[in-house]
Amino acid sequence: MAKLRHIALSVTDLEKSAQFYEKTFELKRVGTTDSELAKGIYLSDGTVSLALLIYKTDAAAGKLGKDFVGVNHIGFWVDDLDKADESIQANGGEFFLDLPDAKDTLYYEKKYHDPDGIVFDISHHGWAGATK
Repeated sequence: MAKLRHIALSVTDLEKSAQFYEKTFELKRVGTTDSELAKGIYLSDGTVSLALLIYKTDAAAGKLGKDFVGVNHIGFWVDDLDKADESIQANGGEFFLDLPDAKDTLYYEKKYHDPDGIVFDISHHGWAGATK
Protein backbone atom coordinates (compact mmCIF):
# COMPACT_ATOMS: atom_id res chain seq x y z
CA MET A 1 0.00 0.00 0.00
CA ALA A 2 1.28 3.47 -0.88
CA LYS A 3 1.73 6.03 1.90
CA LEU A 4 1.70 9.81 1.41
CA ARG A 5 5.05 10.83 2.90
CA HIS A 6 6.34 13.81 0.89
CA ILE A 7 5.14 17.31 0.04
CA ALA A 8 7.25 19.72 -2.03
CA LEU A 9 6.73 23.45 -2.03
CA SER A 10 8.28 25.82 -4.56
CA VAL A 11 9.38 28.85 -2.57
CA THR A 12 11.11 32.17 -3.22
CA ASP A 13 13.51 32.19 -0.23
CA LEU A 14 14.71 28.84 1.14
CA GLU A 15 16.04 30.05 4.47
CA LYS A 16 13.07 32.31 5.22
CA SER A 17 10.63 29.49 4.44
CA ALA A 18 12.61 26.93 6.44
CA GLN A 19 12.74 29.18 9.48
CA PHE A 20 8.99 29.79 9.23
CA TYR A 21 8.14 26.05 9.27
CA GLU A 22 10.75 25.31 11.95
CA LYS A 23 9.54 28.06 14.30
CA THR A 24 5.81 27.80 13.57
CA PHE A 25 5.32 24.01 13.46
CA GLU A 26 8.52 22.79 15.15
CA LEU A 27 9.61 20.87 12.07
CA LYS A 28 13.22 19.68 12.11
CA ARG A 29 15.76 20.33 9.36
CA VAL A 30 16.84 16.93 8.02
CA GLY A 31 18.75 17.67 4.84
CA THR A 32 19.58 19.87 1.88
CA THR A 33 19.98 19.48 -1.85
CA ASP A 34 21.72 21.41 -4.59
CA SER A 35 21.32 19.30 -7.71
CA GLU A 36 21.12 20.22 -11.37
CA LEU A 37 17.33 20.32 -10.93
CA ALA A 38 16.78 22.30 -7.74
CA LYS A 39 18.23 23.76 -4.58
CA GLY A 40 16.35 22.90 -1.41
CA ILE A 41 15.98 22.30 2.30
CA TYR A 42 14.20 19.23 3.71
CA LEU A 43 12.20 19.43 6.94
CA SER A 44 10.23 16.75 8.76
CA ASP A 45 7.75 16.18 11.55
CA GLY A 46 9.16 12.66 11.94
CA THR A 47 6.69 11.05 9.53
CA VAL A 48 6.34 13.30 6.48
CA SER A 49 9.12 15.02 4.51
CA LEU A 50 8.53 18.65 3.54
CA ALA A 51 10.81 19.77 0.71
CA LEU A 52 11.27 23.49 0.20
CA LEU A 53 12.62 23.94 -3.32
CA ILE A 54 13.80 26.50 -5.82
CA TYR A 55 13.79 24.84 -9.23
CA LYS A 56 16.54 25.68 -11.70
CA THR A 57 14.70 24.79 -14.91
CA ASP A 58 11.13 24.67 -16.16
CA ALA A 59 11.61 21.04 -17.22
CA ALA A 60 12.56 19.97 -13.69
CA ALA A 61 9.58 21.81 -12.16
CA GLY A 62 7.04 20.13 -14.42
CA LYS A 63 4.09 21.84 -16.09
CA LEU A 64 3.98 24.61 -13.47
CA GLY A 65 7.41 25.92 -14.41
CA LYS A 66 10.33 27.04 -12.24
CA ASP A 67 8.81 30.41 -11.31
CA PHE A 68 5.64 28.94 -9.78
CA VAL A 69 5.34 29.40 -6.00
CA GLY A 70 3.18 26.96 -4.05
CA VAL A 71 2.63 23.22 -3.79
CA ASN A 72 4.70 21.71 -6.60
CA HIS A 73 4.11 18.01 -5.95
CA ILE A 74 3.38 15.26 -3.44
CA GLY A 75 5.11 11.91 -3.06
CA PHE A 76 4.00 8.38 -2.25
CA TRP A 77 6.22 5.75 -0.65
CA VAL A 78 5.49 2.46 -2.45
CA ASP A 79 6.63 -1.12 -1.93
CA ASP A 80 7.07 -1.99 -5.61
CA LEU A 81 8.01 0.65 -8.20
CA ASP A 82 7.07 -1.46 -11.22
CA LYS A 83 3.68 -2.45 -9.82
CA ALA A 84 2.93 1.17 -8.86
CA ASP A 85 4.02 2.36 -12.32
CA GLU A 86 1.64 -0.10 -13.99
CA SER A 87 -1.24 1.03 -11.80
CA ILE A 88 -0.50 4.73 -12.34
CA GLN A 89 -0.37 4.42 -16.12
CA ALA A 90 -3.42 2.11 -16.27
CA ASN A 91 -5.41 4.76 -14.41
CA GLY A 92 -4.42 7.73 -16.56
CA GLY A 93 -1.16 8.90 -14.99
CA GLU A 94 1.71 9.92 -17.25
CA PHE A 95 5.41 9.33 -16.44
CA PHE A 96 7.77 12.24 -17.12
CA LEU A 97 11.05 11.95 -15.16
CA ASP A 98 13.38 9.59 -13.29
CA LEU A 99 15.41 11.29 -10.58
CA PRO A 100 18.23 10.30 -10.64
CA ASP A 101 18.47 7.80 -13.49
CA ALA A 102 19.59 4.84 -11.33
CA LYS A 103 16.85 3.07 -9.33
CA ASP A 104 19.24 1.73 -6.69
CA THR A 105 20.22 5.15 -5.32
CA LEU A 106 18.85 6.19 -1.94
CA TYR A 107 16.88 9.16 -3.27
CA TYR A 108 15.51 7.61 -6.47
CA GLU A 109 11.98 8.64 -7.40
CA LYS A 110 9.79 8.51 -10.49
CA LYS A 111 7.78 11.60 -11.38
CA TYR A 112 4.35 11.61 -13.01
CA HIS A 113 1.46 13.86 -13.96
CA ASP A 114 -2.02 12.79 -12.84
CA PRO A 115 -4.90 13.17 -15.34
CA ASP A 116 -5.17 16.89 -14.44
CA GLY A 117 -1.44 17.50 -14.84
CA ILE A 118 -0.70 17.61 -11.10
CA VAL A 119 2.82 16.36 -10.36
CA PHE A 120 3.45 13.49 -7.95
CA ASP A 121 6.28 11.08 -7.42
CA ILE A 122 6.78 7.59 -6.11
CA SER A 123 9.77 6.22 -4.21
CA HIS A 124 10.66 2.82 -2.83
CA HIS A 125 13.25 4.31 -0.43
CA GLY A 126 11.27 7.31 0.81
CA TRP A 127 12.56 10.81 1.59
CA ALA A 128 14.78 12.38 4.23
CA GLY A 129 12.85 12.64 7.48
CA ALA A 130 9.95 10.43 6.37
CA THR A 131 9.02 7.11 7.94
CA LYS A 132 7.06 4.43 6.19
